[in-house]
Amino acid sequence: MTPDVLVIGAGPAGLAAARAASRVGATVALLDASDYVGGQYWRHLPASRAALDQSVLHHDWSSFLALRDEIEGDPRCDVVTSAHVVAIDGDGVHVLIGASDGRDRERRVYRAAAVVLATGAFDRALPVPGWDLPGVFTAGGAQALAKGERVAVGERVVVAGTGPFLLPVAASLGQAGSRVVGVFEASPASRLLRHWLARPWEFGATPDKVGELARYAWGQLRERVPYHVGQAVTAIHGDDHVTSVTVSTLDSSWRPLARGSRTIEVDAVCLGHGFTPRLELAIAAGSRLSAQRFVEVDADQRTSATPYFAAGEITGIGGVDLALAEGAIAGHVAARGRADDLELRHARHARHALVRFATRIDAAHAIGSNWSTWLTPATIVCRCEDVTFGDLLRVSRQSRATGLRSLKLLSRAGLGPCQGRVCGRSVEALLEVRAPGGHLTGGSTMDRRPISTPVRLGELATWTTPEVRKP
Repeated sequence: MTPDVLVIGAGPAGLAAARAASRVGATVALLDASDYVGGQYWRHLPASRAALDQSVLHHDWSSFLALRDEIEGDPRCDVVTSAHVVAIDGDGVHVLIGASDGRDRERRVYRAAAVVLATGAFDRALPVPGWDLPGVFTAGGAQALAKGERVAVGERVVVAGTGPFLLPVAASLGQAGSRVVGVFEASPASRLLRHWLARPWEFGATPDKVGELARYAWGQLRERVPYHVGQAVTAIHGDDHVTSVTVSTLDSSWRPLARGSRTIEVDAVCLGHGFTPRLELAIAAGSRLSAQRFVEVDADQRTSATPYFAAGEITGIGGVDLALAEGAIAGHVAARGRADDLELRHARHARHALVRFATRIDAAHAIGSNWSTWLTPATIVCRCEDVTFGDLLRVSRQSRATGLRSLKLLSRAGLGPCQGRVCGRSVEALLEVRAPGGHLTGGSTMDRRPISTPVRLGELATWTTPEVRKP
């Protein structure tokens, strides 16, 4: 199939974009690295061992089924799973089809009239003393195991970090069989109240989001899961596995107070401090980023790089409903529809309200400036390369380097297998406050990865020009 529109990512934004483009009459290729469509939000068990009632495990499961069935049943849509986008350059979008760790993967190059980037985000976890122990998970990773594999990460679990995402994570863990002994939100009550309760009439424009939060809050009460604000897991203890955590009361900048620390016995910890957008492909395409490091788009979801559009979490963290609205607009316009067409009226209105809702959440749950006071010199900050906080301080002090590239090469932080996906934003933040003027020079960031996914040397050695798939 030779697509008019290429959609990269089959989460909510990508599915909505593919459906909207096909409804306009365009041919569509939808690529995703997973074995199944749905993304991280609708991560589910395979059909061979599906849950008896998937709707219990997933919010708005019926919407996913409708999206999936329409797209997979549409002859204009070519859904390609296990599709790993390696790079974007002047020759097109380079893709390897097959298992991520497999051999003899099929190589394709797509050149479509328009490309919708819907690559989503991965969850961020701030480094904490002991976070390299077995039994520590990112919040999203723990939820993926619970929803996608029905695996309970532990018997006694704490969920800690910031943001509303902590609530569905706790719910998923409980459904998988874990006992969640507490959810710890680091933002103080004063900040939460100031931003959540400001302009309450605006909540009328987002009744679904308010209802979703209310359901999760009721689930917390029903299961008697304690919810604490202004508190964080500031240390994790154990020898060869997690045995306990230190929970500290924080001030408004997230600095632990001398009073209020206590130890809780657990065997697993889930950390979630927001999300980091997956920007490699957008950067490779030449898209301009905002000061907050999201892809800038116009009212049509068009990026600064022709012919690329962007939708979902790479334009701002806003949740599934905003991703669906942005995806619908991006796919429709990418297929040469008009943003003011009647079909997009609901999506445009929803996007406007949900962007304001997302801005409120971001302000209420912003990471505090003094989280690094949790760290000790021996705290691992880059787990791939075993780089400690003390190593970063020493390299910064002794080298007097001010560029991220130089500091990465000298410290090895961000140079391991994950290429800074786990530690990158935290390493940058730790180095920036010690750089002259409070910022690094050179314009480089951890998001800039010309090769966006692991590739075997053998695959590169046989990298010949294949058949180009174009409209």
